[in-house]
Amino acid sequence: MKSYHLTTAGEAFALQLGEYPQPQPGPGQVRVRVRACSLNYRDLLVRQGRYGKRTEGLVPLSDGAGEVEAVGDGVQGVRPGDRVAGCFFQGWPSGPFTAAVMDTALGGARDGMLAEAVILEAEGVIPLPAHLSWAEAACLPCAGLTAWNALVTRGGLQPGTTVLLQGTGGVSIFALQFAVALGARVILLSSSDAKLERGRILGAAQTLNYHTHPDWEQEVWKLTEKRGVDHIVEVGGNLEKSLRCLAAGGHIAQVGVLGGGSGATNLFPLAMKNARLDGIYVGSRADFAAMNQLLNTHQLHPVIDRIFSFTQATEAYDHLASGSHFGKVVIEIP
Repeated sequence: MKSYHLTTAGEAFALQLGEYPQPQPGPGQVRVRVRACSLNYRDLLVRQGRYGKRTEGLVPLSDGAGEVEAVGDGVQGVRPGDRVAGCFFQGWPSGPFTAAVMDTALGGARDGMLAEAVILEAEGVIPLPAHLSWAEAACLPCAGLTAWNALVTRGGLQPGTTVLLQGTGGVSIFALQFAVALGARVILLSSSDAKLERGRILGAAQTLNYHTHPDWEQEVWKLTEKRGVDHIVEVGGNLEKSLRCLAAGGHIAQVGVLGGGSGATNLFPLAMKNARLDGIYVGSRADFAAMNQLLNTHQLHPVIDRIFSFTQATEAYDHLASGSHFGKVVIEIP
Protein backbone atom coordinates (compact mmCIF):
# COMPACT_ATOMS: atom_id res chain seq x y z
CA MET A 1 0.00 0.00 0.00
CA LYS A 2 1.48 3.32 -1.12
CA SER A 3 1.07 6.47 0.96
CA TYR A 4 2.46 10.00 1.09
CA HIS A 5 3.95 11.41 4.31
CA LEU A 6 5.33 14.86 5.10
CA THR A 7 9.03 14.82 5.95
CA THR A 8 11.38 17.63 7.01
CA ALA A 9 12.99 19.42 4.08
CA GLY A 10 14.59 22.72 5.07
CA GLU A 11 12.13 25.32 6.32
CA ALA A 12 9.11 23.46 4.99
CA PHE A 13 8.13 19.81 4.47
CA ALA A 14 8.45 17.55 1.46
CA LEU A 15 5.99 14.96 0.21
CA GLN A 16 7.53 11.50 0.36
CA LEU A 17 5.84 8.54 -1.31
CA GLY A 18 6.54 5.16 0.26
CA GLU A 19 5.32 1.59 0.61
CA TYR A 20 3.57 0.73 3.90
CA PRO A 21 1.67 -2.25 5.32
CA GLN A 22 -2.02 -2.48 4.52
CA PRO A 23 -3.88 -0.87 7.47
CA GLN A 24 -6.52 -2.93 9.26
CA PRO A 25 -9.73 -1.42 10.69
CA GLY A 26 -10.30 -1.70 14.42
CA PRO A 27 -13.67 -1.77 16.21
CA GLY A 28 -15.98 0.90 14.82
CA GLN A 29 -13.65 1.64 11.90
CA VAL A 30 -13.56 1.03 8.14
CA ARG A 31 -10.82 0.78 5.56
CA VAL A 32 -11.43 2.90 2.47
CA ARG A 33 -9.71 2.37 -0.87
CA VAL A 34 -9.11 5.98 -1.85
CA ARG A 35 -9.90 6.86 -5.47
CA ALA A 36 -9.37 10.63 -5.43
CA CYS A 37 -8.32 13.47 -3.12
CA SER A 38 -8.63 17.23 -3.40
CA LEU A 39 -6.48 20.05 -2.05
CA ASN A 40 -7.40 23.06 0.07
CA TYR A 41 -5.46 26.17 1.07
CA ARG A 42 -5.15 24.61 4.54
CA ASP A 43 -3.01 21.86 3.01
CA LEU A 44 -0.44 24.42 1.88
CA LEU A 45 -0.23 25.74 5.44
CA VAL A 46 0.17 22.23 6.85
CA ARG A 47 3.05 21.54 4.47
CA GLN A 48 4.68 24.81 5.50
CA GLY A 49 4.47 23.82 9.18
CA ARG A 50 2.11 26.73 9.86
CA TYR A 51 -0.97 24.74 10.84
CA GLY A 52 -1.64 22.40 13.74
CA LYS A 53 0.66 20.65 16.18
CA ARG A 54 1.90 17.76 14.06
CA THR A 55 3.51 17.77 10.63
CA GLU A 56 6.47 15.37 10.56
CA GLY A 57 5.30 11.99 9.27
CA LEU A 58 1.72 13.15 8.69
CA VAL A 59 -0.34 11.71 5.82
CA PRO A 60 -1.67 14.97 4.32
CA LEU A 61 -5.00 16.12 2.83
CA SER A 62 -8.38 16.19 4.52
CA ASP A 63 -10.48 15.50 1.44
CA GLY A 64 -10.93 12.18 -0.30
CA ALA A 65 -13.46 9.71 -1.66
CA GLY A 66 -13.35 6.00 -2.32
CA GLU A 67 -14.96 2.65 -1.67
CA VAL A 68 -15.15 0.74 1.59
CA GLU A 69 -12.91 -2.35 1.48
CA ALA A 70 -13.26 -3.75 4.99
CA VAL A 71 -15.10 -3.01 8.23
CA GLY A 72 -14.12 -3.59 11.85
CA ASP A 73 -16.07 -5.18 14.66
CA GLY A 74 -19.34 -3.55 15.62
CA VAL A 75 -19.74 -1.54 12.42
CA GLN A 76 -23.32 -1.18 11.25
CA GLY A 77 -24.75 0.72 8.31
CA VAL A 78 -21.49 0.67 6.30
CA ARG A 79 -20.57 -2.26 4.05
CA PRO A 80 -17.73 -3.21 1.71
CA GLY A 81 -18.36 -1.70 -1.71
CA ASP A 82 -20.07 1.45 -0.41
CA ARG A 83 -19.00 4.65 -2.19
CA VAL A 84 -18.11 7.16 0.51
CA ALA A 85 -16.29 10.37 1.34
CA GLY A 86 -14.38 10.88 4.54
CA CYS A 87 -15.72 13.58 6.83
CA PHE A 88 -13.21 16.35 7.56
CA PHE A 89 -13.91 15.95 11.29
CA GLN A 90 -14.05 12.27 12.15
CA GLY A 91 -15.61 13.05 15.52
CA TRP A 92 -18.38 15.53 14.67
CA PRO A 93 -21.51 13.56 13.75
CA SER A 94 -23.94 16.39 14.58
CA GLY A 95 -24.75 19.08 17.10
CA PRO A 96 -22.60 22.00 18.26
CA PHE A 97 -18.87 22.29 17.63
CA THR A 98 -16.62 21.48 20.60
CA ALA A 99 -12.90 21.75 21.30
CA ALA A 100 -12.65 17.95 21.24
CA VAL A 101 -13.83 17.92 17.62
CA MET A 102 -10.64 19.71 16.53
CA ASP A 103 -8.56 16.70 17.51
CA THR A 104 -10.33 14.58 14.88
CA ALA A 105 -9.49 16.65 11.76
CA LEU A 106 -8.05 14.65 8.87
CA GLY A 107 -4.77 15.83 7.41
CA GLY A 108 -4.04 17.86 10.54
CA ALA A 109 -4.66 16.37 13.96
CA ARG A 110 -4.68 12.89 12.44
CA ASP A 111 -3.48 11.25 9.23
CA GLY A 112 -5.30 12.29 6.11
CA MET A 113 -6.36 10.89 2.75
CA LEU A 114 -3.32 11.00 0.42
CA ALA A 115 -2.85 7.24 0.38
CA GLU A 116 -4.12 4.21 -1.50
CA ALA A 117 -6.00 3.06 1.60
CA VAL A 118 -6.94 4.79 4.87
CA ILE A 119 -8.62 3.90 8.16
CA LEU A 120 -11.62 6.06 9.07
CA GLU A 121 -14.31 5.95 11.72
CA ALA A 122 -17.49 4.25 10.53
CA GLU A 123 -19.37 7.37 11.68
CA GLY A 124 -16.80 9.50 9.86
CA VAL A 125 -17.76 8.45 6.34
CA ILE A 126 -20.82 9.42 4.34
CA PRO A 127 -22.47 7.99 1.19
CA LEU A 128 -21.80 9.87 -2.04
CA PRO A 129 -24.36 11.39 -4.39
CA ALA A 130 -24.68 8.80 -7.16
CA HIS A 131 -24.19 11.27 -10.01
CA LEU A 132 -20.71 12.35 -8.90
CA SER A 133 -17.43 10.91 -10.12
CA TRP A 134 -14.66 10.01 -7.65
CA ALA A 135 -12.86 13.25 -8.50
CA GLU A 136 -15.99 15.35 -7.98
CA ALA A 137 -16.88 13.62 -4.71
CA ALA A 138 -13.38 14.25 -3.37
CA CYS A 139 -14.06 18.00 -3.54
CA LEU A 140 -16.90 17.94 -1.02
CA PRO A 141 -15.56 17.37 2.54
CA CYS A 142 -13.87 20.73 3.21
CA ALA A 143 -14.56 23.34 0.53
CA GLY A 144 -18.07 22.19 -0.28
CA LEU A 145 -19.16 21.79 3.33
CA THR A 146 -17.53 25.07 4.37
CA ALA A 147 -19.52 26.93 1.71
CA TRP A 148 -22.71 25.11 2.74
CA ASN A 149 -22.22 25.87 6.42
CA ALA A 150 -21.38 29.51 5.66
CA LEU A 151 -24.47 30.19 3.56
CA VAL A 152 -27.10 27.69 4.66
CA THR A 153 -26.52 26.06 8.06
CA ARG A 154 -25.26 29.22 9.75
CA GLY A 155 -26.27 31.80 7.16
CA GLY A 156 -29.89 30.80 6.67
CA LEU A 157 -29.76 31.84 3.01
CA GLN A 158 -33.13 32.77 1.52
CA PRO A 159 -34.21 33.21 -2.12
CA GLY A 160 -33.92 36.78 -3.36
CA THR A 161 -31.08 37.77 -1.02
CA THR A 162 -27.72 39.05 -2.24
CA VAL A 163 -24.41 37.24 -1.72
CA LEU A 164 -20.90 38.65 -2.15
CA LEU A 165 -18.15 36.13 -2.93
CA GLN A 166 -14.42 36.83 -2.94
CA GLY A 167 -12.27 35.00 -5.45
CA THR A 168 -12.73 31.81 -7.44
CA GLY A 169 -11.17 29.11 -5.26
CA GLY A 170 -12.94 26.01 -4.04
CA VAL A 171 -15.07 27.55 -1.29
CA SER A 172 -16.14 30.55 -3.36
CA ILE A 173 -17.15 28.49 -6.40
CA PHE A 174 -19.13 26.05 -4.26
CA ALA A 175 -20.82 29.04 -2.61
CA LEU A 176 -21.64 30.44 -6.05
CA GLN A 177 -23.27 27.18 -7.11
CA PHE A 178 -25.23 26.81 -3.87
CA ALA A 179 -26.40 30.44 -3.85
CA VAL A 180 -27.60 30.30 -7.46
CA ALA A 181 -29.38 26.98 -6.87
CA LEU A 182 -31.16 28.47 -3.85
CA GLY A 183 -32.33 31.56 -5.72
CA ALA A 184 -29.90 34.18 -4.43
CA ARG A 185 -28.22 36.92 -6.43
CA VAL A 186 -24.42 36.69 -6.49
CA ILE A 187 -21.79 39.40 -6.87
CA LEU A 188 -18.40 37.82 -7.57
CA LEU A 189 -14.95 39.37 -7.06
CA SER A 190 -11.72 38.30 -8.78
CA SER A 191 -8.53 39.82 -10.14
CA SER A 192 -9.01 37.92 -13.43
CA ASP A 193 -11.51 38.98 -16.08
CA ALA A 194 -11.33 35.48 -17.58
CA LYS A 195 -12.31 33.93 -14.24
CA LEU A 196 -15.11 36.46 -13.82
CA GLU A 197 -16.48 35.42 -17.20
CA ARG A 198 -16.51 31.80 -16.06
CA GLY A 199 -18.27 32.94 -12.90
CA ARG A 200 -21.00 34.59 -14.97
CA ILE A 201 -21.48 31.32 -16.87
CA LEU A 202 -22.06 29.60 -13.52
CA GLY A 203 -24.72 32.16 -12.63
CA ALA A 204 -23.04 35.17 -11.03
CA ALA A 205 -25.36 38.13 -11.64
CA GLN A 206 -22.62 40.77 -11.42
CA THR A 207 -18.84 40.68 -11.28
CA LEU A 208 -16.04 43.03 -10.23
CA ASN A 209 -12.30 42.95 -10.89
CA TYR A 210 -10.78 44.08 -7.60
CA HIS A 211 -7.56 45.15 -9.32
CA THR A 212 -9.49 47.40 -11.65
CA HIS A 213 -11.66 48.52 -8.72
CA PRO A 214 -9.42 48.54 -5.61
CA ASP A 215 -12.26 50.23 -3.69
CA TRP A 216 -14.55 47.37 -4.61
CA GLU A 217 -16.68 47.80 -1.50
CA GLN A 218 -17.84 51.16 -2.88
CA GLU A 219 -18.76 49.52 -6.19
CA VAL A 220 -20.69 46.78 -4.38
CA TRP A 221 -22.53 49.47 -2.42
CA LYS A 222 -23.56 51.10 -5.72
CA LEU A 223 -24.55 47.80 -7.32
CA THR A 224 -26.96 47.16 -4.45
CA GLU A 225 -28.44 50.68 -4.72
CA LYS A 226 -26.76 51.60 -1.43
CA ARG A 227 -28.52 48.84 0.46
CA GLY A 228 -25.56 46.48 0.81
CA VAL A 229 -25.31 42.70 0.49
CA ASP A 230 -27.09 40.27 2.79
CA HIS A 231 -24.35 37.62 2.94
CA ILE A 232 -20.59 37.75 2.52
CA VAL A 233 -18.34 34.70 2.42
CA GLU A 234 -15.14 36.29 3.68
CA VAL A 235 -12.05 34.42 2.46
CA GLY A 236 -9.64 37.21 1.64
CA GLY A 237 -8.87 38.91 4.93
CA ASN A 238 -10.92 41.95 3.85
CA LEU A 239 -13.21 42.18 6.84
CA GLU A 240 -13.13 45.97 7.07
CA LYS A 241 -14.12 46.37 3.41
CA SER A 242 -16.78 43.69 3.81
CA LEU A 243 -18.33 45.54 6.74
CA ARG A 244 -18.63 48.68 4.64
CA CYS A 245 -20.76 47.00 1.97
CA LEU A 246 -22.81 44.77 4.29
CA ALA A 247 -26.53 45.40 4.52
CA ALA A 248 -28.24 46.22 7.80
CA GLY A 249 -28.98 42.93 9.52
CA GLY A 250 -26.54 41.17 7.19
CA HIS A 251 -24.29 38.19 7.76
CA ILE A 252 -20.56 37.62 7.27
CA ALA A 253 -19.16 34.10 7.27
CA GLN A 254 -15.44 34.27 8.07
CA VAL A 255 -13.86 31.19 6.51
CA GLY A 256 -10.26 32.22 5.83
CA VAL A 257 -7.67 34.94 5.49
CA LEU A 258 -6.03 34.18 2.16
CA GLY A 259 -4.92 37.79 1.87
CA GLY A 260 -3.32 37.73 5.30
CA GLY A 261 -5.58 40.41 6.78
CA SER A 262 -4.60 44.02 7.38
CA GLY A 263 -4.20 44.37 11.12
CA ALA A 264 -6.88 45.45 13.56
CA THR A 265 -10.41 45.86 12.22
CA ASN A 266 -12.94 48.31 13.56
CA LEU A 267 -15.95 46.16 14.43
CA PHE A 268 -18.19 49.09 15.38
CA PRO A 269 -20.05 48.89 12.01
CA LEU A 270 -21.00 45.33 12.89
CA ALA A 271 -22.93 46.59 15.91
CA MET A 272 -24.34 49.64 14.12
CA LYS A 273 -25.75 47.44 11.36
CA ASN A 274 -27.04 44.87 13.85
CA ALA A 275 -25.16 42.35 11.72
CA ARG A 276 -23.77 38.90 12.42
CA LEU A 277 -20.21 37.57 12.09
CA ASP A 278 -19.75 33.78 12.15
CA GLY A 279 -16.47 31.91 12.18
CA ILE A 280 -16.83 28.85 9.97
CA TYR A 281 -14.72 25.71 10.40
CA VAL A 282 -16.12 23.20 7.91
CA GLY A 283 -19.17 21.35 9.38
CA SER A 284 -20.60 18.17 10.85
CA ARG A 285 -21.60 14.90 9.20
CA ALA A 286 -25.25 15.95 9.54
CA ASP A 287 -24.44 19.16 7.65
CA PHE A 288 -22.71 17.03 4.98
CA ALA A 289 -25.86 14.94 4.57
CA ALA A 290 -28.00 18.06 4.13
CA MET A 291 -25.58 19.41 1.52
CA ASN A 292 -25.71 16.12 -0.37
CA GLN A 293 -29.49 16.44 -0.59
CA LEU A 294 -29.11 19.74 -2.43
CA LEU A 295 -26.45 18.27 -4.71
CA ASN A 296 -28.83 15.44 -5.55
CA THR A 297 -31.88 17.65 -6.03
CA HIS A 298 -30.12 20.06 -8.38
CA GLN A 299 -27.67 17.50 -9.84
CA LEU A 300 -24.82 19.88 -9.11
CA HIS A 301 -21.27 18.97 -10.12
CA PRO A 302 -18.26 20.46 -8.33
CA VAL A 303 -16.04 22.59 -10.57
CA ILE A 304 -12.63 20.98 -11.04
CA ASP A 305 -9.78 23.08 -12.38
CA ARG A 306 -7.26 20.30 -12.97
CA ILE A 307 -6.67 16.65 -12.13
CA PHE A 308 -3.21 15.30 -11.31
CA SER A 309 -2.03 11.70 -11.03
CA PHE A 310 -1.00 10.13 -7.72
CA THR A 311 2.68 10.49 -8.59
CA GLN A 312 2.17 14.21 -9.34
CA ALA A 313 1.17 15.23 -5.81
CA THR A 314 3.94 17.83 -5.52
CA GLU A 315 2.87 19.39 -8.84
CA ALA A 316 -0.73 19.53 -7.55
CA TYR A 317 0.43 21.45 -4.46
CA ASP A 318 2.43 23.84 -6.65
CA HIS A 319 -0.56 24.45 -8.91
CA LEU A 320 -2.79 25.32 -5.96
CA ALA A 321 -0.10 27.61 -4.54
CA SER A 322 0.13 29.47 -7.87
CA GLY A 323 -3.41 30.81 -7.41
CA SER A 324 -4.20 30.23 -11.08
CA HIS A 325 -6.92 27.68 -10.37
CA PHE A 326 -10.68 28.12 -10.80
CA GLY A 327 -12.47 25.70 -8.51
CA LYS A 328 -10.80 22.58 -7.14
CA VAL A 329 -7.44 20.84 -7.66
CA VAL A 330 -7.71 17.03 -7.55
CA ILE A 331 -5.34 14.07 -7.29
CA GLU A 332 -6.61 10.75 -8.67
CA ILE A 333 -5.38 7.44 -7.29
CA PRO A 334 -5.50 4.59 -9.85
